[in-house]
Amino acid sequence: MEFLSDLMTTGYLQKALFTSIMVGIICGVIGCFIILRGMALMGDAISHAVLPGVAISYMLGINFFYGAVATGILTALGIGIVNQNSRIKNDSSIGIVFSAAFALGVILITEAKSSTNLNQILFGNVLFVRSSDMWMTVAIGVLVLAVVILFFKELLVSTFDPTMSASYGLPNRFIHYVLMVLLTLVTVASLQTVGIILVVAMLITPASTAYLLTNRLSTMVLLSAVFGVFSSIIGLYFSFVYNFPSGAVIVLVATLFFIAAFVFSPTQGVLWRTIRTRSKKATL
Repeated sequence: MEFLSDLMTTGYLQKALFTSIMVGIICGVIGCFIILRGMALMGDAISHAVLPGVAISYMLGINFFYGAVATGILTALGIGIVNQNSRIKNDSSIGIVFSAAFALGVILITEAKSSTNLNQILFGNVLFVRSSDMWMTVAIGVLVLAVVILFFKELLVSTFDPTMSASYGLPNRFIHYVLMVLLTLVTVASLQTVGIILVVAMLITPASTAYLLTNRLSTMVLLSAVFGVFSSIIGLYFSFVYNFPSGAVIVLVATLFFIAAFVFSPTQGVLWRTIRTRSKKATL
């Protein structure tokens, strides 16, 4: 009850809740395409590679959004260039580029002497979200959802059957880089909420939970967004009440949803599969 009463009267808590909900939605939506395309490592790479952009932004005294987006997009392009113009495979090119970017970010953050800001960026603290961060998250959310809704069929075809997509004349490589830009934007929007280290969990875990419950992409996207939202709300509640790190609690709640789906999913759950297997053996 204390949480609800504070929510009705406290401005910073209202901003935190609104931002958390938006982050849960956009991470859940983009995460579906990331896991279905086998790009989970790319999500991890971009989430870490934005650190030098964040550091440069602090050093220049500007909003970290600009630097983070720039370095995130440059990282995605760099990975593509290395992969397409050498014998290096995709996973190796991701490891090379993102680890170099992250290492550069650590050095720049050290030079910037901004340990407090570094902790917030690495681990997130949604309770300290500013109005500018909230509106930035809203703007990114509107853009991401608009692109997904308007080009859902193209994303669907290119995700499940790239060969058919190419035969229809769809630009698969361009679609890939559009997703990389959206992934970068979502990562930047999530920094204040869950931080660099944990943002990949919000991209992957709600989407993976939804994947265990349905075979339809549209349903999966919707369920993933719902799991992202509930993880954010419940995580914010426990973070506020017990003074826990917000990002860590949100991720743990998302993980609990995944464990529940992993065990109890009607089609993919371990429990029901075990019951069906034993029933078949009993009838033999």
